[in-house]
Amino acid sequence: MFKGIIAAALLALPAVAAAEEIGQVSTVFKFVGPNDRIVVEAFDDPKVEGVTCYLSRAKTGGVKGGLGLAEDRAEASIACRQVGPIRFKEQLKDGDEVFKERTSLVFKTMQVVRFLDKKRNTLVYLVYSDRLIEGSPQNAVTAIPILPWAQ
Repeated sequence: MFKGIIAAALLALPAVAAAEEIGQVSTVFKFVGPNDRIVVEAFDDPKVEGVTCYLSRAKTGGVKGGLGLAEDRAEASIACRQVGPIRFKEQLKDGDEVFKERTSLVFKTMQVVRFLDKKRNTLVYLVYSDRLIEGSPQNAVTAIPILPWAQ
């Protein structure tokens, strides 16, 4: 019964993609701990088959970064692309969270949300960072026109 309750609770959570690291570059040398770097990650939209998003973001190094205690910067860049036939797995809601990752020990996250521009038949993805008390206006946006996929 306990396993059933946990399974039901997990199903109630929103579907959020997990990112796969594609590569990284070092930006600042640190004598102790990992260097500051820019990481490029990819994730597939969990509700839209045929869409992959690429996210680049800063990761803080040093001792705090190595221990997971550092707060990463709010800047990020996103590029989403159609990589196959687009199929909706379920009904979409504007502002659906597609990706979310913690960027500080407790209070800050970076997230990607999706909008459907029905008038232009386009999926729009927005990446931004928020914090419990004060978020950041820094953001990036990308759009994918929903087109037939040539086989």
